[in-house]
Amino acid sequence: MPYEKIAFVASESRQARDALLILKDRYDNVSPAEADVIVALGGDGFMLHTIHENMGRNIPIYGMNRGSLGFLMNEFLVDELSARLAKAERSELHPLRMLATDIHGNKFEGLAINEVSLLRATRQAAKIRITVDGRVRMKELNCDGVLVATPAGSTAYNLSAHGPILPIKAGVLALTPISAFRPRRWRGALLPDSAVVRFDILEKDKRPVSAVADMLEVREVNHVEVQIAHDIAVPILFDEGHELDERILMEQFTD
Repeated sequence: MPYEKIAFVASESRQARDALLILKDRYDNVSPAEADVIVALGGDGFMLHTIHENMGRNIPIYGMNRGSLGFLMNEFLVDELSARLAKAERSELHPLRMLATDIHGNKFEGLAINEVSLLRATRQAAKIRITVDGRVRMKELNCDGVLVATPAGSTAYNLSAHGPILPIKAGVLALTPISAFRPRRWRGALLPDSAVVRFDILEKDKRPVSAVADMLEVREVNHVEVQIAHDIAVPILFDEGHELDERILMEQFTD
């Protein structure tokens, strides 16, 4: 579809700022509040920032790589931007919703495009009980941490923790331990994307744990619930032939 009102936003890097000046000089630019589409210039981190800034608005975001990483980004080209946007493939992502309660009873809510991770906060390993849809599935996981990843995030921290790569349309989440000590051979689980996962921190005073959802970190958590926010859709645009489904599939055939 054609996009007539384009908003350009950029990270603080010199590379992104230079690109912003070039594009603003070549094309009309409006504010994100007025735009039909947002063009984000930077790396994957800035793309996530832009997504969070516009979460719930249902406005498509097209990233162009002016950073060090670019899994969520398209190639930076100045010419024929309007034609590229018109032909772009649209992917809709649903973030994870994290509901965390700390040891003082304070409650926090965060959204994550890639993953929600729980991480030990001291030299001692964390001890975590895992419940899925109200049923205890693991009484005690002794580990550095554990995470729940979306298909879009399965190639990020999840993959580094030896979790599986998930196709976008698989309808599953990855539950992946981080350096599990006991059970030593547990490699995680695949869960339906309707699942509600609860983590209870055991020995929380002795073994504190932090919970992270993208840019929100909650320290000294008591328990955390994670599930897909099906009520929120995040539209992302990719150049024709380079859509997110294809990128994730190709990750399974690379070194």
